[in-house]
Amino acid sequence: MIKGLKRRQTTNVTVFEYGLLSASSKAAEKDNVESISEGAFEYLKKCCLCDESESRFLKLKIAHGMEVLQVQNYAGVVLCPDGTQIEILPKIAKANNQESAATEAQKSLLMMLKSLKQFRHIETEVASIKKQKMPLMEIFIAQFLNAVNVLIKKGIKSDYVREQTNSAYLKGKLLHSQQLKHNFINRHKFYVEYDAYLMDKAENRLIHSALKSVASYTNVNKNKKLSQELLFAFDEVPLSTNYKNDFSSVKLQRGMQHYDVPLSWAQLILEGYSPQSMLGENNAYSLLFPMEAVFENFVAKYLKQRVTSPQKLSSQVQSKSLVTYGDKSYFRLKPDLYLKDLMGMDTVLDTKWKLINQNKKTGKDKFGLSQDDFYQMLGYGYKYLNGEGNLVLIYPKTDIFNKPFEHSFNYDNENRLKLKVVPFDVSPYRESNSNERIELNLLGVTNVGLTI
Repeated sequence: MIKGLKRRQTTNVTVFEYGLLSASSKAAEKDNVESISEGAFEYLKKCCLCDESESRFLKLKIAHGMEVLQVQNYAGVVLCPDGTQIEILPKIAKANNQESAATEAQKSLLMMLKSLKQFRHIETEVASIKKQKMPLMEIFIAQFLNAVNVLIKKGIKSDYVREQTNSAYLKGKLLHSQQLKHNFINRHKFYVEYDAYLMDKAENRLIHSALKSVASYTNVNKNKKLSQELLFAFDEVPLSTNYKNDFSSVKLQRGMQHYDVPLSWAQLILEGYSPQSMLGENNAYSLLFPMEAVFENFVAKYLKQRVTSPQKLSSQVQSKSLVTYGDKSYFRLKPDLYLKDLMGMDTVLDTKWKLINQNKKTGKDKFGLSQDDFYQMLGYGYKYLNGEGNLVLIYPKTDIFNKPFEHSFNYDNENRLKLKVVPFDVSPYRESNSNERIELNLLGVTNVGLTI
């Protein structure tokens, strides 16, 4: 996907979830509107109005008397054809009113992305992230280049490749039919087939192609220099002509474990990881993540690492339906997490990537809680818990929602079905800030054998 981008002067723009983008001259006068080029705005507007999946992360509207694009609940990066790079960051850090909100949001996103299989290899403790303010895409590029650098030091693997050629000398196997066809007159040549020990492997072709791509648009000098050095090492390797076929033929045999991380990055670079392909005629590149899914995966992975017998945690259970019609079940109920306790104290948990404000409890505010979410939890409670037990709604922790609600929300007068609303720390410093045992107890995880 990246290969379609031409090298142009890059303009970096940072915006948070639900932030506004505009090409209007009035954009610079508004604190909550980020100014982008006319070319970038028209391209994104076209994406927004199309019938493809690109329209899910942008919404066209009028605000402050000008046409704006509002990004939705996605985080990541979009490269526009004119070179504008738009970095979209999680809204949590901004809600905390931190001076370094962008940097903190970046770190939180990287930490949560590690819960996704495709990003399990992300390093969040490297000095380049901690000390240098670097756009998100450049962070990904730097980590890919470092992984390839390690691979080269451990050795680029070669393999035997079957070749056929009209050679000046006899080697391997003489192909008689081809010999008669091509060398009936030129009898001093030999049409032969032989095995050559070459670096022309699918794994090397893919890494070479990914290197070529990132070298064409990185704007960090260190990345530019390293990418050129690494390309030199792959000079004898041809580029991949079919990414899909090459990835399907990848086989990491014994002694090739050091290829795992570079190939994971190469797949993200060449094929992308996003519901938004942003292809079209311009081949613009996007790497966008739906934050609900990222948050859900992060919470699930964190809890699964800490739950032990007699409890068992399951993700995306779907054994119950809301109603039946004849012998058919309609409207499958899929809570994010189901904590089964062999002692009979099961708990249904659901994650919501929304901002809760504990200071606003009156009138229409109701802490920012959604009635639809409470109806959803009611359905889970009656179908999975038979109307008796504990439900938990998990929201990201912020300065305005930093402790669990004092009381549970009760669905009946006898308090048989209770709903707890709790925060979950997604700050990059969660390991040092959070009291893990208290947090786990609030979520219904009661194992006493946990390592704190």
